[in-house]
Amino acid sequence: MFSKIWTTESTKSCSKQIGQLKEVLSYADTIVIGAGAGLSASAGFVYTGERFNKYFSDFEAKYGFHDMYSGGFYPYSTPEEHWAYWSRYIYVNRYMDAPKPVYQELLELVKEKDYFVITTNVDHQFQKAGFDKKRLFYTQGDYGLFQCSVPCGIDTYENEDIIRRMMNEQKDMKIPTELIPKCPKCGKPLTMNLRSDDKFVEDGGWIKAAERYENFLRTRKNQKVLLLELGVGYNTPVIIKYPFWQMTAKNSKATYACINSGEAICPKEIEKQSICIDGDIGEILKNLR
Repeated sequence: MFSKIWTTESTKSCSKQIGQLKEVLSYADTIVIGAGAGLSASAGFVYTGERFNKYFSDFEAKYGFHDMYSGGFYPYSTPEEHWAYWSRYIYVNRYMDAPKPVYQELLELVKEKDYFVITTNVDHQFQKAGFDKKRLFYTQGDYGLFQCSVPCGIDTYENEDIIRRMMNEQKDMKIPTELIPKCPKCGKPLTMNLRSDDKFVEDGGWIKAAERYENFLRTRKNQKVLLLELGVGYNTPVIIKYPFWQMTAKNSKATYACINSGEAICPKEIEKQSICIDGDIGEILKNLR
C-alpha cells in the first residue's frame, strides 16, 4: 500500500512538531496509543549497562552473556537455574516500579480523553501507572502470568507470590527444586505467557481485550482520531505501526504521531497527516504537558 520512500522530521529541534501535537491533543475526539519497547526504555527499563550489572553480574560472570535479553534465551542446564534467572528477570521488569514516571506523564496527558492503548510491552506498566485496564490490550502477553508449556488449555496463572519466593530463596543462581512451577491441571512444566511461538495462550482476558479494542476502533473510525505511536520498532510492525498507517490513510480526519528515538518516520502517502518527533519519549511528554 505504501511506497518505500519515507519522510522524517526533526532530529535536534522539534519544538514545531511538539506544538503541532499539542494542538491535535486539544481537539482530538479519540486517542489510540500504540506503545512499544521504546516507551519502557524511556521509563528506565533498559536491559543493558548499569541496570543489568546491578541485578545480573553473577549470571554474566558464570554464563558469559551481557544483557538481560540474551540471558532469557540461554540454555540453562537445569530448571532450577532457568527459574533463578527468570524469577529475577520478571521481578525487576514487572514487579519493581519503573525508574522514571514516563507512564504517569502519559496518563496525565490522556486521562480526560476517550483513549485506548494497544501495546506489545509485557511489563504491565500501564496498569501500574493507573490506566483503565478495560482500555488496555496487551497483545504479546504479561510477565506476571504463567501458562502451561504444552499447553493443555487456555488458562493462565498469576505468578507474583511464587516469583517472590524464587527471588528470596534462590542460592548460587538456583531455586529450590520444590519451587519449579508445574501446571495444576496436567502436571507439565509451566512457562511464561509470552508470545514466542504457536503455543502462546490467548486466555479469556486476552480475548475480551482484543474484542474491546476492535469495537473501540470500529465505533470511532470516522472521528478526529490521534494515532499516537510511542517507541514502536520493526520487530512486529504488523501489530501497531502498519495498522496505524492504514487507519490514517483511510480517515482524512486522523493524525498519525510517532515519537521515537532514531526511528520517527512515516510513509510519504500520509506525510500531511503525520507528526514525527525524533527524541526521548519521556522528555517529549514533559514538554507536551
